[in-house]
Amino acid sequence: MNLSDFSLNTKVALVTGGSSGIGKMMALSLARAGAYVWIASSRDNADETIKELKAEGSEGAFFQVDVTSTDALEKMLSHIYSVSGKIDILVNGAGINLRTSADELTLEQWQKTIDINLTAPFQLSQLAVKKMKESGWGRIINIASLQSLRAFDNSIPYGASKGGVMQLTRALAQAYSKDGILVNAIAPGFFRTNLTESLYQDSKKIKNLAGKTMMNRNGEEKDIFGISVFLCSDANSYITGQTIFLDGGFSAG
Repeated sequence: MNLSDFSLNTKVALVTGGSSGIGKMMALSLARAGAYVWIASSRDNADETIKELKAEGSEGAFFQVDVTSTDALEKMLSHIYSVSGKIDILVNGAGINLRTSADELTLEQWQKTIDINLTAPFQLSQLAVKKMKESGWGRIINIASLQSLRAFDNSIPYGASKGGVMQLTRALAQAYSKDGILVNAIAPGFFRTNLTESLYQDSKKIKNLAGKTMMNRNGEEKDIFGISVFLCSDANSYITGQTIFLDGGFSAG
């Protein structure tokens, strides 16, 4: 092994939820390592992210998609294959957290969260591996959470979905690792994203959360780069089915 094993120069990546939050941080990380990055989002808001990708010296493109629609996912993959020929790396980054109290939570809110956070990663992975199997190489990264292990206020469906993501990662790894497709999850601690912005508006609360880490700080964009590139590259040749907690020691305390 040498440093070239960390390069993603010949790789094509698809990042759902890649126009904001953790998804965007991962998209930029993969671009910095040389990957051609497709950004997928339900909103047409990726112009700034694409500019940032190109500023990193990498190419990228955007596809607007509803990740809960089988037809939309199939059309997206067909388009990407027609342009790029393949997808080497899939990051299932799309997600929502509606932050509703237990008493006010509706079945509709529950189902929407499960559909986006858990069902979509399963279905898109199942579709994408068909092409990955042809080359005998692939990397799938799911986005788990601290809530894969523990509960937080007003997040019943989110926590349930992220617990599911952790097990989905194991199950997909069991199914596809023999085909050269390694499946892992990254479980971020508290990073400033659209999903956590309400927490960051409360300086006392966010300081308290930082104090629960072993490093006395919350996550920053720079913290995403190393683990993202490693898990998606040839440098990772034997880690699969794992959830890596990127949380400054929060979950270990």
